[in-house]
Amino acid sequence: MDEVRQSLMEMLATVRSRLRQLDGTTAAEELPGERFADEVDEIQASESRDIGFATRALLVDRADRLAAALDRLDHGEYGDCAECGRPISVGRLRAMPEVLTCIACQDRLERLDRSREAGTFLTSEPAVRPRETEAERPRARWPAPERPAPPARSRRARA
Repeated sequence: MDEVRQSLMEMLATVRSRLRQLDGTTAAEELPGERFADEVDEIQASESRDIGFATRALLVDRADRLAAALDRLDHGEYGDCAECGRPISVGRLRAMPEVLTCIACQDRLERLDRSREAGTFLTSEPAVRPRETEAERPRARWPAPERPAPPARSRRARA
């Protein structure tokens, strides 16, 4: 767990460093009374500011998740799914060390969010469906159309 703690702390330090750099560039871009040569320059500056704010929001969110992961590590809860309590796979934790849920629960949560956005609600659909056996697979309702037999050749046509 010391390796995990060290890795999480390094990631958090990197994110905080990027936030400090971003805050410095944002502050330099927001000089009061700034005049633009034309409308295009103003639009580009506005776009750059918007991208900076969005990037900052993503970095703050990541820093919060990494800090929460360190807290879970301190309380012995790191690596356990917050939804079902089962262990989160090592591969998933390596890819996203701050993750809270296992793949099955994350899939279920995302389906639930999509159904809420669409106005429908999933109630009892499992997060992971078991594979169907050959006997359980649905059969076609109608048989496939039969092809007509090729016309018979007469003996005269061969001669």
